[in-house]
Amino acid sequence: MIGRLTGLMLEKQPPLVLVDVQGVGYEINVPMSTFYNLPAVGVKVTLHTYLVVREDVHLLFGFATEAERQVFRQLVKISGVGARTALAILSGLSVSDLHQAVAAQDSRQIIKIPGIGKKTAERLLLELRDKLSTTMVGIDSSIPSSKVSGDVLNALLSLGYNDREASWATKQLPSDVTVSEGIRQALKLLSKER
Repeated sequence: MIGRLTGLMLEKQPPLVLVDVQGVGYEINVPMSTFYNLPAVGVKVTLHTYLVVREDVHLLFGFATEAERQVFRQLVKISGVGARTALAILSGLSVSDLHQAVAAQDSRQIIKIPGIGKKTAERLLLELRDKLSTTMVGIDSSIPSSKVSGDVLNALLSLGYNDREASWATKQLPSDVTVSEGIRQALKLLSKER
């Protein structure tokens, strides 16, 4: 199993990227949430990966954070949800938004994703209800359910902070903070803790 790759970004053509790891070019499918946070071509990148092996093809999927990879793993275990559908879900919703939708059993956000109908969304919510909360380290219901806190959390995770640190810093923020101010305050808090 290939769990993580570090190398130079060679090409970016969504949803596919090409990463050179010591002379070997890996084609990696990434969700748009990861794609938007990738460095420029020629810059070093590290991706958490998941390898799907089928009879006719081997597909490598890459994620900016471990939380994204864990959610992807849970999604592909659901009957009728393949790797492409799981990638579409993670492209349409952040990890924290998906967690909030599952916690509230709200299918409206999931239905907005192309290729996901009402029945599939309801099945996703039902099957993820118990599984998602146990696999999503650092994302819990005590985080304020706002888009701002989710964006701040994702920014901290993409900056390399672990789930525990990012979650702790996000919980310390006032509820009326903007995303940029929230990131600034969270980084200030985290710099005092290290």
